[in-house]
Amino acid sequence: MDEPDADLFADIALELHQQANVERTLERIVEYAQDATGCDEAGVMLLRARGRIETAFATHSRVAEADRLQMDIGEGPCLQAMWDHDIFRVDDTSSDPRWPTWGPKAADLGLCSLLAVRLFTPQQTIGALNLYGEQLKTFTDDDVDVADIFGRHASVALAASREEAGLREAIGARHLIGLAQGILMERHGLDADRAFQVLRRYSQQHNVKLREVAELVVETRQLPPPREPR
Repeated sequence: MDEPDADLFADIALELHQQANVERTLERIVEYAQDATGCDEAGVMLLRARGRIETAFATHSRVAEADRLQMDIGEGPCLQAMWDHDIFRVDDTSSDPRWPTWGPKAADLGLCSLLAVRLFTPQQTIGALNLYGEQLKTFTDDDVDVADIFGRHASVALAASREEAGLREAIGARHLIGLAQGILMERHGLDADRAFQVLRRYSQQHNVKLREVAELVVETRQLPPPREPR
């Protein structure tokens, strides 16, 4: 792609929003990023709760390994993209002075150049889109511009997909809890509020998520027996 094309990016954004789930959205983000920049490998790192970072999708195991090395060492352009809210281009991983420990290890994996693009919304950092080249100086200034625009579209699509997945999970949890309440009401003559209190008390006393308690009740049609103390 020689220069950013507004119509093409609009089509890509629409197609990303139409994916069935988060996993498929991640896959298509990486596929489009490879087409747009001509990179050899790509992956997405996601920032999870409590600052945990994980590789959510990668085209090759060496991409996941490069990500793991960054997290183990505590340095690297993909982490830096999230920390500094910026894009980082690496022309030669083996000699870039910004990441002297991680860079040579990435080069040993055959990943010699890199574009790291922050994925974000105005409310939060989502993670980073990481594009790798097997040759030195794979990425041009135009690639940086394209990756920047594409990263913004990808961020919005991924944030929407994750929000939808969260809503589905919440709806599913409420449905399970309602089923469990009904079972306890039928078997023990409880009203709805009392049945919910029983579920919540078990959850708190045994440090088990309320959804998991509800699943056990639905599966066994009774409240699980008390757990042995650890």
